[in-house]
Amino acid sequence: MTTDTAVRATVHSRRGAAFLRIAIALQTLTIFLQAVSAGLLLTASYGETLHSAGARVMYGATMLYVIAAVLAWKPGGGPARPIWQASGFLVLASVQVVLGIAHVPSVHLPLGVLMFGLSMLALARR
Repeated sequence: MTTDTAVRATVHSRRGAAFLRIAIALQTLTIFLQAVSAGLLLTASYGETLHSAGARVMYGATMLYVIAAVLAWKPGGGPARPIWQASGFLVLASVQVVLGIAHVPSVHLPLGVLMFGLSMLALARR
């Protein structure tokens, strides 16, 4: 490997890691905003609309996290662990959406708290 190639790989790896951190931060923020909109769901007439729209944004942020994990791994040569973590979040987000649509708050709310905590942990580790 030439020096130029090594430098490019390092720069690409750093960009992949930065994109991954941004994706995790965005996911964490959207999960937090879902908690805020859940409070509005109980107190404001527009709360349901806001919480529903926020669920779509949160799910999109979680899909972005999966994409960022794959991009940080494959071209950058990083570890595969973030892909498994991001995929796990996507499964949790899917379950969360299904529980929300089914109106099962006894599981939906604790799962949201768990997701926020795990997302904060993932962000702190990056």
